[in-house]
Amino acid sequence: MAWSFSLGRLLGSELRVHVTFFLLLAWVGFAAYSSGGWPAVIDNILFVLALFACVVAHEFGHALMARRYGIRTPDITLLPIGGLARLERMPEKPMQEVWVALAGPAVNIVIWIILVALGAGMPIEAMAQLDTPGAGLLNRLAYINLLLAAFNMIPAFPMDGGRVFRALLCLKMDRVTATRIAAVAGQLVAIGLGFLGLTSGNPVLVLIAVFVFVAANAESQDVAMRAVARRVRARDAMITEFHALSPSDTLNTAAQAVIHTAQHEFPVLDADGALLGFVTRNRLFAALAEDRPRSDPATTIMESDIPQVALTNGLNKVLEGLHKGAPAVAVCTKSGQMVGYITRENIGELMVIQGR
Repeated sequence: MAWSFSLGRLLGSELRVHVTFFLLLAWVGFAAYSSGGWPAVIDNILFVLALFACVVAHEFGHALMARRYGIRTPDITLLPIGGLARLERMPEKPMQEVWVALAGPAVNIVIWIILVALGAGMPIEAMAQLDTPGAGLLNRLAYINLLLAAFNMIPAFPMDGGRVFRALLCLKMDRVTATRIAAVAGQLVAIGLGFLGLTSGNPVLVLIAVFVFVAANAESQDVAMRAVARRVRARDAMITEFHALSPSDTLNTAAQAVIHTAQHEFPVLDADGALLGFVTRNRLFAALAEDRPRSDPATTIMESDIPQVALTNGLNKVLEGLHKGAPAVAVCTKSGQMVGYITRENIGELMVIQGR
């Protein structure tokens, strides 16, 4: 994920933190200092760090359960609104998805039980004191873990409960329709959270609402795209009319190509038509913004790690390459000559044309 950096590897997955997480710590620290000085700052920051340790444990619950079904989790990213475990793929079998989804909240329940066993407890009437040091660190953590488990089980996508809801719907209908229903439920919940956040003056709720709304729509589109991918071959979706660069072309040549074409990515082909890499518009603009000499070879900003598929490969293999961050996937003949390429945008266009 962009704007995140690695903290190292844990249990086979890379643990990353988004830079905005530190903005959250700064905001919590500032608010605490205004009300209680440095002791409040230390207490509240320790609470946030402990809370996010629980969030990491929640995400590893998903990751370790997914691993049982042969699904890797390349990384887990800490965001201000929680954690995000990026699974290699979602389980296709409904009951597998149910168990993967339930594993996260189950970890929070286990943490709550452990904290209660250690003496944590908080009466219902004291819940309003969660943001005050007087409530006690263990008490607040115990309650928050219980709250996280309950909140995540709301049957609305992309919460864990929404994934369970989607998986159970899949027992009676196709996955695309089930995802669409769960996504709509998620967006309705997001609207409710956003309204509650605006009326109560809670910016965190508004942020969560925006994330839920966008994530629900993105998942619905992704599942629909994968449904198309199962029945379409690479040759049916590839871009065949494109402007290519040669290894000797310069940044200036690439800049002219951006001006005179509608492409966002430009394949660099050798004399035999074999792919060397892609020069993307974003990388070109970044190079020009750094005042790089326009006479520099375009290959100096080329992305060379480009997945390649055959003409007869299904789009599901193409999507795997795109999900790993490649700007495009090259479609090549058996001799290695590139005859086209596929991007997320033209897969989306294919879906629209096919009425999905």
